[in-house]
Amino acid sequence: MRALTDAQATKGNILDGLEWLQRQVTDKDIAVLFFAGHGINDSTGVFYFLPVDADMEKLKRTAISQSDITSTVAAIAGKVLVFMDACHSGNLMGKLKRRGVVVVNSVINELASAENGAVVFTSATGRQYALENTEWGNGAFTKGVVEGLRGKADYTASGRITVNMLDLYVSERVKELTKGQQTPTTVKPPNVPDFPVALLR
Repeated sequence: MRALTDAQATKGNILDGLEWLQRQVTDKDIAVLFFAGHGINDSTGVFYFLPVDADMEKLKRTAISQSDITSTVAAIAGKVLVFMDACHSGNLMGKLKRRGVVVVNSVINELASAENGAVVFTSATGRQYALENTEWGNGAFTKGVVEGLRGKADYTASGRITVNMLDLYVSERVKELTKGQQTPTTVKPPNVPDFPVALLR
């Protein structure tokens, strides 16, 4: 596992991490990419994830492009899960912070295409806002994913959590946390069966 947080999350370190993941994963593994932070679409609609050292005036040189992410996913040998909780920072609304609207549909569809084959979980649909709360310590989506993987998505008490179980839990939990203001989405490649993503001890 490799985690990059706060000041560590530079463009160079993120690209190094993507390369590391691509080299490490075998066809027997499940690779997990989790992006939490800010994202932006450029004037042509291309999605960019903003590392800590991003310059909004120089996105191509300083941000992580959609193609940086999709080319890595396409080269990974095993199954791939991508979690995308990335939007603009927004205005504070009481305890809830609204992240600005970023349209990630193109990157989602590209990642989940038959060629790339990733299962993609995203924090909100279309043009919805993604919500954060200081009491949660992160966004509603990240909170739902963490809770689900820690066992709350194990609806059958089988000790394992599958893609479909996690999808259901995250979807319902985020709607509950945000009082219906945010609807996460999951996109799967065609003909990919449900498979386990976590085993509980």
